[in-house]
Amino acid sequence: MVISYQKLWKILEARKMTKKDLARRAGISDSTIRVMSRGGNVSLEVLGKICAALHADLGDIAQFVEV
Repeated sequence: MVISYQKLWKILEARKMTKKDLARRAGISDSTIRVMSRGGNVSLEVLGKICAALHADLGDIAQFVEV
């Protein structure tokens, strides 16, 4: 299983936010966003910052998918 961030990208699109906007608002680096864009792993701390910035729950931005 891997983590998919497709829900996060759809939220950004719906809110007309860029990934750079998210990085600034959540206080995370652009390189972290790039890692996520490639389906890479990030810490729970990073996911928590994103959830706080978007007023969302973890299940709203990520999900496990089978490979």
